[in-house]
Amino acid sequence: MILLAISFIAGVLTALAPCVLPLLPVIVGGSIAQGTRNRAYTISISLGISVILFTFLLKASTVFINVPQSFWSGLSGTILILFGIIMVFPRLWDSLGFVNLMNRSSNQLLATGYQKNSFWGDVIMGAALGPVFSSCSPTYFVILATVLPASFAMGFADLAAYALGLSGFLLLIALAGQKLVDRLGVAIEPTGWFRRGIGILFLIIGLAVFTGAEARAEAWLLNNGFDLTGIEQKLLQANMPPPSPQCASGQCPGTSAPQNFPDSTSSPQAGATSTANSTPVSPQLAVILAHKAAMYPKAPELVKPDGYINTPPLPSGQAGPITIGQFKGKDVVLIDIWTYSCINCQRTLPYIKAWYDKYHDKGLEIISVHTPEFAFEHVYKNVQDAVMSFGIKYPVVLDNEYATWNAFGNEFWPRKYLIDIDGYIVYDHAGEGNYDETEKAIQSALAERDQRLGISATMPTVTTAPAGAVPDSDLSKINSPETYFGSARNQYLTNGTQGQVGDQTLTIPATLTGNSLYLGGTWNFQQEYATTKTAGAQIKFMYNSKSVYFVAAADQSVKIKVTRDGGLQLGAARGADVDANGEATIQENRLYKLIEDTDYGVHTIEIQVENPGLQAYTFTFG
Repeated sequence: MILLAISFIAGVLTALAPCVLPLLPVIVGGSIAQGTRNRAYTISISLGISVILFTFLLKASTVFINVPQSFWSGLSGTILILFGIIMVFPRLWDSLGFVNLMNRSSNQLLATGYQKNSFWGDVIMGAALGPVFSSCSPTYFVILATVLPASFAMGFADLAAYALGLSGFLLLIALAGQKLVDRLGVAIEPTGWFRRGIGILFLIIGLAVFTGAEARAEAWLLNNGFDLTGIEQKLLQANMPPPSPQCASGQCPGTSAPQNFPDSTSSPQAGATSTANSTPVSPQLAVILAHKAAMYPKAPELVKPDGYINTPPLPSGQAGPITIGQFKGKDVVLIDIWTYSCINCQRTLPYIKAWYDKYHDKGLEIISVHTPEFAFEHVYKNVQDAVMSFGIKYPVVLDNEYATWNAFGNEFWPRKYLIDIDGYIVYDHAGEGNYDETEKAIQSALAERDQRLGISATMPTVTTAPAGAVPDSDLSKINSPETYFGSARNQYLTNGTQGQVGDQTLTIPATLTGNSLYLGGTWNFQQEYATTKTAGAQIKFMYNSKSVYFVAAADQSVKIKVTRDGGLQLGAARGADVDANGEATIQENRLYKLIEDTDYGVHTIEIQVENPGLQAYTFTFG
């Protein structure tokens, strides 16, 4: 009976939760759009029934459990957009009857029914929001994860109480809105401005749900103190028995393996569920998972890896596979997306290696996802050599087709994603820097892991600057862009034809402009790189930064001479790959450090290529 009362209160609180607040205009606007209270009753009741039916749908089949939350949001958003269009353009379907041939009859029926205050149109609109509203409450997850598996009758009663509290409170809000409209004397005509205004509101909110903007608004509200789920959590924790000592330490009675946690493809609704092959989670854990589902995205799995380095070997001796899911419920995982010729990625490696040394035996697993930028970075041997030269000990997964990159929705090199013991991305960071912040996030995730598994451990101090680390670049002082030589992206080539594949013979002018690439001699341009065809070819570039890096290669060894500002020797500003005579040897496919100065400023780098065969890919600056 106590949980029954909590469920009702939870439903009321859900109506004001961050995940519902952005959708309240739909409930109010949809209810008053035709000026009748019957619509408010129908929409609110349909929403409550939809929550119940959607819950049993999730319990009925693992097929539905594994449908991602984005599908339900997309479906709900589409329906809201459809209703918005109908309200803004009430005669649209009459004039465009040929549209959507296969569903024409149903769409016209829906549109006509909604315009005529159709009972079924109201039912559809209320039901469309059920899947969205179902992920808003810790109590809902407790019912889904613990009560329903134990007792269908009690689970149904608690679920009905939750739905009654939710739909009942929303009904009161809708009726209050109807009363306000009546007092203002606003006429709601099918083609009137007020009804069309509500339609525009539907379109905006539908697009927000469909694109995920509504979820981002929810996260903003949570981060700014609008988290009412804390009240539910306190009520639940005060009235639920504590878990057994075995479950508290990650072991449940009758099992010999760590407790199963949701897999990485589950939707937030499925986050606290149990399947035929898993043990139901405790009420306290269900509350934790519900809160995380509202705050953090689920981590995807590694997708179609193209090779492995530093992973446990197979009987054949080759490196074996690794997954994120194998660490679920046991360890914290840090995903590092990088590519070996990227200087920004290289700058982060000392910190990542230090974290691996400090925290691996404390439950941190690091998986390096190598997503290449250039064709030579697809080659397994090249990546393997780079991993060895950098002294990387943790597993490296080749992502040549960008499958994992796309699964994470990534856009940057480097990018770090921290995945907690439950498979949620609790922290992510793009680019260099913020190392202390990242390490504190690692420690926090490990502390939660230790608490859950009953482990007592002391965290080491946060790393300041590990061996091999260099000071971060001041991005505000780097005023030169990454500059590509290949025809696909050589928009900074100034004395030649941009975007053209094939040979060009070029002459460098006497006067140079800043951030412009100048080449001398005969060059053969391919999509990714340009190759020198004659001895004595030249490269000049006026840059504004501190350091200059050169991604290059050669089939056979090529010597280059590096000077700057009219033939001056580099002196102390020479990079690690340039000798005291100002020369560098180019052969391996990699990044070469040509200039590493102590201060930022405007200079012109000058490169004399002593023999043909240099493959120039890009300049980057730091």
